[in-house]
Amino acid sequence: MAKPVSIGQFEQLVLTAVLSLKEDAYGVTIHEKVGELAQPKSISLGAVYVTLDRLEDKGLVSSWLSEPTAERGGRAKRCYRMEALGERALQESTATAQRMFDALVKALGKEGARQWGKRWGKEASG
Repeated sequence: MAKPVSIGQFEQLVLTAVLSLKEDAYGVTIHEKVGELAQPKSISLGAVYVTLDRLEDKGLVSSWLSEPTAERGGRAKRCYRMEALGERALQESTATAQRMFDALVKALGKEGARQWGKRWGKEASG
């Protein structure tokens, strides 16, 4: 079995956006979805495009140009699709996050982990 590809947190957000948007995954919609997922953090469109390029270089997503549309002034959209390797990388990263959360619950108890998460969330947004 091939060694899983390691992905960072921002790559996880972008892959999650691509996966959840399905046929509607292109730069602007991916940026909007990543912004929703990353709240309260502000995300630049450029960061999303750089990450999409990196994910494509790793073989985790693929892209193609759509047909030009009148509403885009005759320009095409670059659409993205999650590849099997990307799905595996995202599954592994979410499994790791779940193990981390389970360890927090074990160490702090369910309520303690929830309170810890609330405190961290306030610090991150402030």
